[in-house]
Amino acid sequence: MTRIVSWNIRAGGGKRIELIAQQLSDWNADVVGLCEFRGTPASMWLQSELESLGLRYQSTTVNRTNAPLNRLLIASKWPITPVNAPVIPKFSQLWLPVHIESPEPFGFCMVHIPTYSFAGRGKYKFHDSILRVARNWHNGPAIISGDTNTGRIGIDEQNPVFSKESDSWMVSMEKNNWSDAFRYIYKDQRAYTWYSPNAGNGFRLDQSFINKDLLGRLVEIKYVWSEHPNTTRRDAVSDHAAILIDLLDA
Repeated sequence: MTRIVSWNIRAGGGKRIELIAQQLSDWNADVVGLCEFRGTPASMWLQSELESLGLRYQSTTVNRTNAPLNRLLIASKWPITPVNAPVIPKFSQLWLPVHIESPEPFGFCMVHIPTYSFAGRGKYKFHDSILRVARNWHNGPAIISGDTNTGRIGIDEQNPVFSKESDSWMVSMEKNNWSDAFRYIYKDQRAYTWYSPNAGNGFRLDQSFINKDLLGRLVEIKYVWSEHPNTTRRDAVSDHAAILIDLLDA
């Protein structure tokens, strides 16, 4: 079994970084993809810890000259190579595609689409560029995963927030043979990966899209909240649930 963890660790981890590292160790992942990874001391320490856990092949979009910016990290137990996508999103630092050279290789792309980074309709242009990559993907089995700040109207929200454009993008990914892995297994079951801090409304903002070449290997996908040893607060370690994906090996 191959386990992949996709997780928004919130603002580079900060003082929570040791708990994040312990949680990643407990999940025993073969491949880890992180959103809101930064060039800060906490994130850099975590990068080293992941290497000590055997995830020594790594790629990141961190900006060393502006460490506090939210970026991406992928760490793998197997060698990784860059993927030259046919269309690169304008915000390329929020998009990290690699090829995992495991015994049964696959592509893995982390994305982060934070609403605050986009002026006007920039978010939807980013959506469009990801969709173009998905339509033109010719690199075999693959996963696109991360915090998209997007969901389906009605089923992925406790309070109406998703636009028609966001909903349409989710549908278009499906039509282009990239299945929302959670919906593929659990159909219309509700699950939320982030809760608004004031009203406490839940939203499923994090997804993993698996293309038709890899879908047959999907065994399980689940959303898991990290637990803090000293509090029952759901968001004590991170304000996002992690995505855990298990793939069948031959």
